[in-house]
Amino acid sequence: MNVDLLKNTSSVSEFILLGLSNSQEIQIFLFAIFFLVYVAIIVGNLLIVISVIVDNHLHSPMYFFLANLSFFDLCLSSAATPKVTADFLRKRKTISLWGCMAQMFFMHFFGGGEMSLLIAMAMDRYVAICKPLHYKTIMNRRALIVFLLLSWATGFIHTTSQMVFTVGLPFCGPNAVDSIFCDLPLIIKLACTDTYILELLVIANSGLLSLVCFILLLISYIVMLVTIWQHSSTASSKAVSTLSAHITVVTLFFGPAIFIYAFPFNSYSVDKFLSVFYSIITPLLNPIIYTLRNQEMKAAIKRLSSQHLGSWLTS
Repeated sequence: MNVDLLKNTSSVSEFILLGLSNSQEIQIFLFAIFFLVYVAIIVGNLLIVISVIVDNHLHSPMYFFLANLSFFDLCLSSAATPKVTADFLRKRKTISLWGCMAQMFFMHFFGGGEMSLLIAMAMDRYVAICKPLHYKTIMNRRALIVFLLLSWATGFIHTTSQMVFTVGLPFCGPNAVDSIFCDLPLIIKLACTDTYILELLVIANSGLLSLVCFILLLISYIVMLVTIWQHSSTASSKAVSTLSAHITVVTLFFGPAIFIYAFPFNSYSVDKFLSVFYSIITPLLNPIIYTLRNQEMKAAIKRLSSQHLGSWLTS
């Protein structure tokens, strides 16, 4: 990242975020909604992380991945939502050049990591359903750590491979971003240079990667569902419930990402709303989907709540 190059060629020190609406009443309403959503994201995902850590009933590979998914969701949402929420109360919504770069870096870092983690979760369910006798042998502690490290490494490589070129772009003209936060395709369009190669890189890196991963995940889930159908039982019914939750999360995560980054440089007015869904709504829906459809997780949260309530009453 060439800091000197950026300073010498860029006259833009900040970007103006156009937001979702110019109406003050609507912005106050949006502030309330986003604030409540962010609080729910923090509380919901923290409950999952803490429950998996402290409850012995949840010390299994599936819940290990679920806790880390919640952590990624916390980080992904926190990369943009606090700034977005505060901006609804500001008449002039701006973000510094380096603040914008940092925001994009962390959103793609945690987004890419979550993408890899969802694949690891699908592999865990595949082994549990298709090779149950070898499950504990394959999904051992070492394998879990390797999967987690690969998720972090994937996120870092994914964001660095794009940001290393973006951070050196010259910005000397328009600085208005038609979104509520910095988004890579929108920022690239504002550069005072030919960005055709970088546009292709974004499509290949974010768009095609999301699409390929989504297709591979769907194929793996189809194989698992066929295997379950061939071995109908009570345990299979529970597996179907777990798989349906996973498929829902995968669809909600990859759907907007594919639309935004596989076709990032066409003018779709719906893009900003998909960005909101991808970065803010999905981290809220993940804990809801997993807790409401998972009896063990609900029981663990109840035990955690009752323990803290009991200790509070006796203190």
